[in-house]
Amino acid sequence: MTAPFFDHSPIVARPALRLPEGKRMAVWFGLNLEHYEYGKQALSLAPFTAGLTPDPLNHGWREYGPRVGVWRLIDVFDRAGVQPTAILNSEVSDRYPEIVKAGVERGWTWVAHGSNNSTWQTLLEPEEERGYITQVADRITEATGVRPRGWLGPALTASPNTLGLLARLGFRYCLDWGIDDEPFPFRTDGNGGPLLSVPYSTELNDIPFYVLHHQTGEQFRQAIVDAFDQLYAEGATRPRVLGIGLHPFLSGQPYRARYVAEALAHMKRFADVWFPSADEIADWYLEETS
Repeated sequence: MTAPFFDHSPIVARPALRLPEGKRMAVWFGLNLEHYEYGKQALSLAPFTAGLTPDPLNHGWREYGPRVGVWRLIDVFDRAGVQPTAILNSEVSDRYPEIVKAGVERGWTWVAHGSNNSTWQTLLEPEEERGYITQVADRITEATGVRPRGWLGPALTASPNTLGLLARLGFRYCLDWGIDDEPFPFRTDGNGGPLLSVPYSTELNDIPFYVLHHQTGEQFRQAIVDAFDQLYAEGATRPRVLGIGLHPFLSGQPYRARYVAEALAHMKRFADVWFPSADEIADWYLEETS
């Protein structure tokens, strides 16, 4: 299978990369900080009320994340000594400024994630999309003091023009295409710098686990540990990168957060594992392949 945005490249046919300090694998966590607009249908716990306004069941379920869940996950990461990468809807800066303040204080890396998770760019015309992406990046820069270098489309949505626009607007990586255990370059029109894919799993993510497949926190922890152990074993001959996505209204629930902590504790037992930000992975790959 192929697509116009990248070349087919089997991992066994590429030169092996080397992680910093001889590390065996890299693991990073994407903490999705999102705002869902009131009155719009979105990811739902109970689809049978999703078309109603008001929709206390589903809107309240999502709203738990910025009110409570994110603070529980921040504590989990602080205790583990691991910095998550913040995948940020720009409107979070205005709606939930306390979250952005907490991330700035901790020195988080920021990935742009659209304006909110109710607005998708799939039908935008090129100039309209350019303005949209620019506005998102400008607001995040204003709020955090750092211009985002990475992008994740809301609900992993994009237009045929998104990757080219990201390259031309100064972005250096996109997380939308979870097709590899290593970064790889996208094919763009050559205007702007290189644009990479940084590995970000579409399966090892709490939305499919909890919402689509109705699995438990214990099963999610075991899947993270199993993926880690497999990639760690493969890393003896070829280092791998694992990106895991978390959402505060899901993994921040009190009966699930402990399993994120347990998975982190398992990984932290290995001295030859690197816990970088998504920015650091992109920088490493560009330096390693230059």
